[in-house]
Amino acid sequence: MTADFIKLDQFLKVIDVARSGGEAKLIIRSGEVSVNGDMELRRGRKLYDKDVVTVEDLSFTVHISDSEKL
Repeated sequence: MTADFIKLDQFLKVIDVARSGGEAKLIIRSGEVSVNGDMELRRGRKLYDKDVVTVEDLSFTVHISDSEKL
């Protein structure tokens, strides 16, 4: 099985912006998150390699490696 994406709420947990799915949901719903410069309110938004997620004034680039495609 290959995974070419990660969901936004999962990504926020991976980068330690959120400690739980519930916290990720609240952060996303607050309007503090943008993906590639556009505000995103969907926690299930699929993120792909090289997408840029910004939370408040911090930006993170998504890196999907071959080892994650298991």
